[in-house]
Amino acid sequence: MEGRAVLPVEEQLKVITSGTMQIVPLDELKKKLEKGTPLNIKLGVDPTSPDLHLGHAVPLRKMRQFQDLGHRVTLIIGNGTALIGDPSGRDSTRPPLTEEQVEANAKTYVEQAMKVLDPQKTTIVHNGDWIKPLNLGKMLNLMSKFNVARILEREDFHNRYTEGRSIALHEFIYPVLQAYDSVVIEADLEMGGNDQIFNLLAGRDLMRAEGMEPQVALTMPLLVGTDGVKKMSKSYKNYIGLTDEPADMFGKVMSIADEIVPMYYRLCSTCSLEEVDAIDAAFADGTADPYKLKRELGVNIVDLYHGVGEGVKAMEAFDAQFKKGEAPEDMPEFPLSTVEANDEGMVWVVDRKKDMINRGGEKVWCSALEEVLCELDGVSEACVAGMPDKLYGEVPVAAIVRAAGSHISAEDIQAELASRIAHFKIPVAFVFVDKIPQTRGDKPNRSAVRDAVLKTLGYQS
Repeated sequence: MEGRAVLPVEEQLKVITSGTMQIVPLDELKKKLEKGTPLNIKLGVDPTSPDLHLGHAVPLRKMRQFQDLGHRVTLIIGNGTALIGDPSGRDSTRPPLTEEQVEANAKTYVEQAMKVLDPQKTTIVHNGDWIKPLNLGKMLNLMSKFNVARILEREDFHNRYTEGRSIALHEFIYPVLQAYDSVVIEADLEMGGNDQIFNLLAGRDLMRAEGMEPQVALTMPLLVGTDGVKKMSKSYKNYIGLTDEPADMFGKVMSIADEIVPMYYRLCSTCSLEEVDAIDAAFADGTADPYKLKRELGVNIVDLYHGVGEGVKAMEAFDAQFKKGEAPEDMPEFPLSTVEANDEGMVWVVDRKKDMINRGGEKVWCSALEEVLCELDGVSEACVAGMPDKLYGEVPVAAIVRAAGSHISAEDIQAELASRIAHFKIPVAFVFVDKIPQTRGDKPNRSAVRDAVLKTLGYQS
């Protein structure tokens, strides 16, 4: 149905509101949809980095949903605004980029964004085309429509002002120029992260001042990184890059904290709204299998960014390496000068932990190890609680519950692990317990397990 939205308004709103933080105002969005003509959905991006991660892709996924609903998408490459740098959420002035850096980053940004968006339904424009030619008269006219007192109400500017930290004058201009973008392309709705709400509302104000129907502001949450705590960022080393190799991408998905699996399904996957709602319900009633869901999520995300079929290949490679003990095809070889023998005569590869982390992280290795332990005859339950720094960050610690009537010994377990995960040759420090300690949420208390093992080994917790 070219030129018209496909689904009824209420059905569209179910899709549009899924996973969003704010829609301001929602009733205006409904009125726009009721007109029955495709809306012009705006997303502005400043190409300050050449590489995107899943956090950057969250608004792109929502844009794709709008495209699938029959609406028009305008992706604005901020080669004009990037010369200033968005101050949103910043505690200091962004260092300026050169025009050459911006253009180079923009090229790779578009290439990666088109892995999510439908290229045939995406209009790409550069705001430098209308920002750079602005003369002084037009610029002063735009700035006269904004109030400095209100701009200083922004949390980032307010904090910097009250704490006596520098705010460069040109930073005040950024929301003005972003708002002007909305006027130029006549946006019906603008999207952004939740830290962008001031800039989006500035667009509404300027459009109204120009006698135009104001845009609706829609914000998406900031994606939590693989650590389950901080927002996804290359700086925090908790990101999943859109250009990561399939095996690395799958491994990183497997390493995410169980509690953020539903968020990743809703914000990062191609699953239907009904499927995502079912996953939310399973986590709510305790019937979800996080490990199984992470495997399916890994396949889904790898297929999305690398092509259908690549996800299963990545999963098979993961299983071969972490569950069957096979060496990966691209496993690096080390000359003898890089290995050492300890007192027991065991050969240790000096760089093995660094290599392991590059392939998916400590959580991936510990999760796979836990599964192997649980499969051993004579083991009822097992909980692997990470690799404590007190053990040089190289020895995983675990608590093991023997099966009824079993007399399996520590030596038996070490021998089984050595045969199953031969290429790692990493010992496991563990204690036998009657019951795995639990948190209040009836999940394994990994902190308590870690403390128990360290205490047994003579370390203070």
